[in-house]
Amino acid sequence: MQTYFPHASRLIYGCMGLGGGWNNAPVSTSDTQQAQDVIEKVLDLGINVFDHADIYTFGKAETVFGEVLKSSPSLKDKMIIQSKCAIRFEDKQGPKRYDFSAKHIQTSVEGILERLNIDQLDILLLHRPDPLMELEEVAGTVRLLQQQGKIQHIGVSNMHGHQIAFLQSALDTPIIANQLEMSLGFREWVEDAITTNSAANRNNGYAPGTVEHCSMNNVQLQAWGSLAQGRYTGAKVTTKEDRATAQLVSQLASEYQTSPEAIVIAWLMKHPAAIAPVLGSTNLKRIEASYRAIDVNLTREHWYRLFESARGQEMP
Repeated sequence: MQTYFPHASRLIYGCMGLGGGWNNAPVSTSDTQQAQDVIEKVLDLGINVFDHADIYTFGKAETVFGEVLKSSPSLKDKMIIQSKCAIRFEDKQGPKRYDFSAKHIQTSVEGILERLNIDQLDILLLHRPDPLMELEEVAGTVRLLQQQGKIQHIGVSNMHGHQIAFLQSALDTPIIANQLEMSLGFREWVEDAITTNSAANRNNGYAPGTVEHCSMNNVQLQAWGSLAQGRYTGAKVTTKEDRATAQLVSQLASEYQTSPEAIVIAWLMKHPAAIAPVLGSTNLKRIEASYRAIDVNLTREHWYRLFESARGQEMP
C-alpha cells in the first residue's frame, strides 16, 4: 500500500471497539467523545490509517467516527480511511452469510460513506470470501464504484493467495491490501514457511504461499489480532507455552527499554513482508504502548526465541 499512499503510517488503527459496544443501544455523547479522544491520540502519535467495517458495533463505530469528522472536517485531510463490507448477520432473509453481490456491495458502500460523513473511501476491503462470488459481477461493481468516485482502491480481507489471484484476474485495478489474522499467537503463516515437507504442515490449515503472493504482487499484509488478544501482555493465560512466552516478552521489554506490547508488535514488524499491524484497543495508554514498536528492532535471535517459545518446541 505504500506505493499508493507513500505517506501512510506503518501501523493502522482498527476502529472495531468504537461506538459503545455490540448492542442496539443508540450512540451516546460519551461514545462520540471516546472516538474523538482516540482519533486525536492516534493522529498525534503519527498513525494516519484508520480501519473500519460496516458491521463493527453494528455500524456505530462508523457513526461515531463520522460525528467526529462532521465536527472537525479538517481531520479527514490527515487520514487514510478504509472500510470493509460483505459480512451479513442473520436476519429475516437468512442466516449469517457473506455477500459479494453487486446490490449488497453498492448498498454497503453508500451506507459506509453516509455514516462516516465522507464522499470517498480510500480503500474498500471485501471482508470475507464469498463462495457464491460471481467474478465479473464483482469486477463490474468495483469498476462502477471507482467511476462514481465512491472508492479509490480495492483490497480484501481473510483471503489466501489463490483467491486474490482469481479476483485480480477480472479486475482492471490492483488489489492493494489483504487483512489477515497474524500475530505471535496466530503463527500458521510462519509455520507454513518452515514445515513444508513435514507431517506438521498437513494439519496447518493455512493456504500455502499467501505471504509470498502478497509480497510479490505489492499487496500489503495487514495484521488483525496483532496483539494476540493480550495473552502475552497481561491477559489471563492457561498454557505453559503462553506463560513462558509472556515472561520472555516481559524480559525483552526490559532489555529493549520498551513495553511488552511493543515487543509483540515488533515481532510482526521484523518480518520482511512489511506487515502492517492493526491496533484495536480503545485504551489510550495501550495504544501508545503498542506504538512504541516503531522504535524496536528485534535481533534475529530474539525473534526466533519468541517464535520457539510461543510454538512450544524448537525449530524442525
